[in-house]
Amino acid sequence: MAAHQEKKTSGERKHKSTQNDTRTSQVQWGRAWEVDWFSLASILFLLVFAPLIVYYFVMSCDQYQCSLIDPLVDLLSGNKHLSDIWNKTPTLTYRAAGIYTLWVAFQVFLYVFIPDFCHKFLPGYVGGVQEGAVTPAGVVNKYEINGLQAWIITHVLWFANAYYFHCFSPTIIFDNWIPLLWCANILGYAVSTFAMFKGYFFPTNAKDCKFTGNFFYDYMMGIEFNPRIGKWFDFKLFFNGRPGIVAWTLINLSYAAKQQELYGQVTNSMILVNVLQGIYVLDFFWNEAWYLKTIDICHDHFGWYLGWGDCVWLPYLYTLQGLYLVYHPVQLRTANAIGILMLGLIGYYIFRMTNHQKDLFRRTNGNCKIWGKKPEYIECSYMSVDGTKYYSKLMTSGFWGWARHFNYTGDLMGSLAYCLTCGFEHILPYFYIVYMTILLTHRCIRDEHRCFSKYGKDWKRYTAAVPYRLIPGIF
Repeated sequence: MAAHQEKKTSGERKHKSTQNDTRTSQVQWGRAWEVDWFSLASILFLLVFAPLIVYYFVMSCDQYQCSLIDPLVDLLSGNKHLSDIWNKTPTLTYRAAGIYTLWVAFQVFLYVFIPDFCHKFLPGYVGGVQEGAVTPAGVVNKYEINGLQAWIITHVLWFANAYYFHCFSPTIIFDNWIPLLWCANILGYAVSTFAMFKGYFFPTNAKDCKFTGNFFYDYMMGIEFNPRIGKWFDFKLFFNGRPGIVAWTLINLSYAAKQQELYGQVTNSMILVNVLQGIYVLDFFWNEAWYLKTIDICHDHFGWYLGWGDCVWLPYLYTLQGLYLVYHPVQLRTANAIGILMLGLIGYYIFRMTNHQKDLFRRTNGNCKIWGKKPEYIECSYMSVDGTKYYSKLMTSGFWGWARHFNYTGDLMGSLAYCLTCGFEHILPYFYIVYMTILLTHRCIRDEHRCFSKYGKDWKRYTAAVPYRLIPGIF
């Protein structure tokens, strides 16, 4: 979307009119103000069971060779009790606490105190100080985009240690995986609780806060839109991008090192996981400035959903393929490995080019060419809380003419490729494609509900022009 601002005349900006515009905008744009019973039930389910799901998956690999069924069989048959499984689970250790504290502190240091320099010598990379999208209150936040720099510095130090300094083993993450889980949970709950407390007592911008009156919903979905400490420490950008995603590739490298230690080789399936997921992570940081325009930053408030999810859910469940391959090394036939690699690369191409088309369209306000032609679009309008009217252009050509979320289609193709590297012996590594399908389908629906609330009849015109969500001709 390409947005530009239309200032109201003084007559249009009378106090009463502004109040009415504000009230309308608050009801229609952004996170819900009222909680229906289904939303509340879903949130209570996630608050209770999401941590248990993460524990169950990690425990099943640690104690049951990654079988999701055997723990249930043992419990239901009476061969084991919950206490037996829990007693065999590694506990929090001082070593893990020290590792995790140093890790998070180091990422905070790189995020806050090292201004980006990559944009000065990497052609095409957009870093440094960038503006985000307009918030519902009409605020435009500035961000220090330095994620690629943090990733590079972190990985240079990792490889320097692995090959020269030998201060710690490359398997350190795998060797402390469950104790680190407890550390990640502590941080996830601590930051989520602090964000809720901050939203009540000292919000960064009170006009961008939302209170439903329901404690569980506000805790889960967040109160503040952009909680910050100081000028640059933005909770959403930090926890969405660091420390979890920077760690993603390190976690996979630790899994590969463990495979080498246990079996004397790294299988081609493990290499594929490292390469395909590494491309995804690098793409995220290369396009971090573009990420400021996505649903996570533009619409989601910061609560447990993002705080705990980025600390625990992402690093522990997005890396299940590598974890599985430590316990079940798979050496793929060459043809299968090439096929999986091609699926992953084609998925990445669709994901990247779809997003590139949207970004190019937005940056040029539609004055560009998509597939050799001037792009088609529908112009929409919306109101911010301060009563200012904005216009957006929604593209209806290129990949965006095929489906309204065709970037998600590419993402799902890549997700399937990760899972296929693990063969078909166990269902655990396929959790990722099942989860991503549910997540992205739900995100489609959630995003479109917000867009309909934001744009009204203009959104109906857009969906009539682009009738499919993910798969042209099907869905």
